[in-house]
Amino acid sequence: MKILAVNWNDRANPQAGGAEIHLHEIFGRLVAAGHAVDLIVSGWRGAPQDTVIDGIHVRRVGGRHSFALKARGAVGRALKAGDYDVVVEDINKLPLFLPSLTTRPFCAIVPHLFGTTAFAEASWPAAAMVWTAERRIPRAYARAWFHVISNSTRDDLIDRGIRRERIEVIYPGIDALWYRPDPAIPRDRRPTFLYVGRLKRYKGVDIALRALALAHEQRADLVLEVAGAGDDRPRLEALAQELGVAHSVHFLGFVSEEEKRRLLRAAWAVVFPSPKEGWGISNIEAAACGTPALASDSPGLRETVRHGDTGYLVPHGFHRALSERMLELAGDPALVARLGAAARCFAVPLTWERAAQATAAHLERITANGR
Repeated sequence: MKILAVNWNDRANPQAGGAEIHLHEIFGRLVAAGHAVDLIVSGWRGAPQDTVIDGIHVRRVGGRHSFALKARGAVGRALKAGDYDVVVEDINKLPLFLPSLTTRPFCAIVPHLFGTTAFAEASWPAAAMVWTAERRIPRAYARAWFHVISNSTRDDLIDRGIRRERIEVIYPGIDALWYRPDPAIPRDRRPTFLYVGRLKRYKGVDIALRALALAHEQRADLVLEVAGAGDDRPRLEALAQELGVAHSVHFLGFVSEEEKRRLLRAAWAVVFPSPKEGWGISNIEAAACGTPALASDSPGLRETVRHGDTGYLVPHGFHRALSERMLELAGDPALVARLGAAARCFAVPLTWERAAQATAAHLERITANGR
């Protein structure tokens, strides 16, 4: 197949996150399997306009704030110049409404939709723009097929009016050879809980801080490590001071993949208190390292934690419930080990090779369908 893919960022972009990793891991493997992939994305200062990353031909147009205006023109020119079998749009920010540009078979990858959670992060005008754009998806993408990364996202699309038979659920993968336990790296001596991800208001890291403060009323040796960067960090640092736990909260900033793996191996559990995610890759990375997860019982996340087996799910927003689970693990290292071993078994089958093969089969069915 010859595939034209469109995403807001490529993996090399400083703003890249889980959606970019997801697309790169899958479509890089499609290239290795003999398919051709052209990718149109936004650029940034100093980035080359054209490059090749793991066999994917990347064309960068515009920047972070102008991509929505320039992407449609770039896609239109690419469609005229190339005989593509299928067009793929990764809808992980604002939809670009690309089906109107082509009659070729079309697939929309949807990690998750923001819905009303946009209002917890962005200004009211920006959130309203996202909410309104997402409301247009059923009509604007009526002829598209959908690739989603969780049953939660599938159900969200169905609730919005997309027919179930046009949606394929393909779980993301994990490199279980990279993310694996290392007997040479024991768990931290003090009960240490880890958040890995962007520091954005909607991620709910403040819930973990409040849970830690409550736990400190019974055990003052619990630690929370926060690995990631984002504009919510000043607010979170101020909250840690206000709660009196700043000495037990370590803001690590952006960390390398090697350091992230070390942190995952050494933690007693990861915490993921978000109200909504497409999947929850940090939970799976932790699981592959033999570390359990404490996560909100929210869309996406509940599919990456088997409650009572690989970790625990707690009602979103209830820091007391999270605190109780933190104290439970802190008082029972054997329970941490048991949950971690089960988590590893859960994560290992979730390979990128499986995800890429399922994606290729899905795209081939779409092209065979002819529309």
